[in-house]
Formats: sequence, C-alpha cells, structure tokens
Amino acid sequence: MTILRVEGLPEGALDAAAAFHTIWLPRALAQLPPRSGEGDHAQHGGGESPSRESPPPAAAPPPPPRAGEDLVIVFPPATHEHRGWRLAAVQNLARVAAPLRVNGIAANDETAIARTLAFLQDAPGVTGQVLEVGPR
Repeated sequence: MTILRVEGLPEGALDAAAAFHTIWLPRALAQLPPRSGEGDHAQHGGGESPSRESPPPAAAPPPPPRAGEDLVIVFPPATHEHRGWRLAAVQNLARVAAPLRVNGIAANDETAIARTLAFLQDAPGVTGQVLEVGPR
C-alpha cells in the first residue's frame, strides 16, 4: 500500500482544492500505473464519443495486468466544507486506478492513521472513500 501524505493546504476549501489539484494530484497519479485506456469510455463519463466516420477499431489483445499498489492519501483534518472536493478527488482516482484501490484518510493522529491503514489492508472491497478518523 502506497501512502501519500498531503501537507500545506490552505484553510479555505476552494483554495485547498485548487492547491491539491495543482500540487498533490500529479503526485497521486504518479503513484498509479499508467492508464491503458480500459474504463475510459464515453458511456462511463470519460474519453470522447467515437466519430461515426471512423472505422471500427481492430481487435486488440487484452491489456496487460496492472502492476502497482493500492494508494491511500492522508489529508490533514479540515472543516466539513472540504469533504466534497476530497471525496470527488479520491473517487475519481479510484476509478482511474481500478482494479487497484484508492482511499483517503483525514486525520493527524498517527495511531488512528495506523489503525485505519490496517483496516483498509484487510478490507479489499473498500475503495473511493475518505475516512475521517481521530484518537480513541
């Protein structure tokens, strides 16, 4: 499991989202295997619709298995205004990374982060989530 710790975001939600997408999103994408195009179809919200004039694509061999590890992004705690952009970013990264998993943790307590990482390690069905955790 790869862990990306996000630091130094502005306090305001809009500014923090902009900073995340400028600074941290490229770093998150760099942790994932290169995209092979699967799942990036127009009917799923990605890519462009095929042109009616273009010939049908030739049958291609199936993509190779994707290497890499699941990604967990650790965000610093923030107010509820940050929940939406964080969840959207993590969900979209999870779609790009599938079948690998991408999740987020919002916390600053190292024990809580470690417990949540252990939970995620043992929960293979959890992906695209932001878990807000704190000390017990």
